[in-house]
Amino acid sequence: MKEELTLLQVGESPRLDRLLDQALDGLLIARFPREDWGETALQGRRILFVVGVDDFGPTPDLFRMVRWFRQHTNSLHGTIAGVVIDGRGELYTKETARNLVLAANLAGCLFPGKPLVEGTGSLYNQHILAKNLGLSWEETYVHRIRELAQRVLTFVPPTFAKPRLLMLHASDNSRSNTVWMGREVVRQLPDGFSSEELCLQNGTIQDCRGCSYTACLHFAKQNTCFYGGVICEDVLPAIEACDGMLFLCPNYNDAVSANIMALFNRLTSLLTQRDLFDKYLFGIVVSGYSGSDLVAQQLLGAMCFNKTAMLPPRFCLMQTANDPGSAKTMPGIQGRLTQFAENLASVMQGKGI
Repeated sequence: MKEELTLLQVGESPRLDRLLDQALDGLLIARFPREDWGETALQGRRILFVVGVDDFGPTPDLFRMVRWFRQHTNSLHGTIAGVVIDGRGELYTKETARNLVLAANLAGCLFPGKPLVEGTGSLYNQHILAKNLGLSWEETYVHRIRELAQRVLTFVPPTFAKPRLLMLHASDNSRSNTVWMGREVVRQLPDGFSSEELCLQNGTIQDCRGCSYTACLHFAKQNTCFYGGVICEDVLPAIEACDGMLFLCPNYNDAVSANIMALFNRLTSLLTQRDLFDKYLFGIVVSGYSGSDLVAQQLLGAMCFNKTAMLPPRFCLMQTANDPGSAKTMPGIQGRLTQFAENLASVMQGKGI
């Protein structure tokens, strides 16, 4: 039986209305108007979110959709989705996508690696791939939408009999709330899991220098990059060997730490050789005051949108805790850690996504 793609479309975009028919031609499409939604009506579907963004950002319909997912936290159980954002200008497409994907993910939706296709107003963001494909910018846009739709329809989440989890952080082990939470999650994983912990404070972490693609590929073929060091010697081989990554991210000025950001950038060296489509992304974010959602969006944007890792349902645990050790005394923390560990294990062992 042919799989059906459910279209959830908000916002106005005459260009996208015109191009969608080309991109989705021959696919079995179900349009699902907002008034037909219910607590379980969307569960188990293959979904393509289609969003039009004007010069001032997303329309109120998008905010209502995001708010609905936040209120109905099991409404997308068992769903797999991709996102198309079409902009009238050059701004707000990525911001819109991050907001939508985090809300949908926390409601139970899985996103394969690189689940976002953006069309900025000029379509200049298509120009490199267009050159590689020998197509116009608009033809490339259509090609990418169709490729994403087909990938959503055929995607099968991988499962592992003996999952290998890599926990990455750049924190002081003795004082960090985030490290304590990560270790508690790992401690509660069932038999059959193996785990490795890497601290990015161990050695000098230099950011990407922006080598040309040719130079990056040259170094990557030798399993290194221009800077070498701990990233190439320890971190990239560990990422290549694992089945899932758990990033521990304290909130530094509403962003990940400098060493975590440097790792995001240095991953280009690995991606010239292989993608991360077969690896799950998990995160724990701790904020001293507020803003954990901003860091979670940064993490999914870097590692799922750009670096191709899968975003499993409810990928991130977010906690507010300031003083060293205070996370341990937060109300309900042990239950939340147990639930997160159970979800992680269920995803990677295939016991119900």
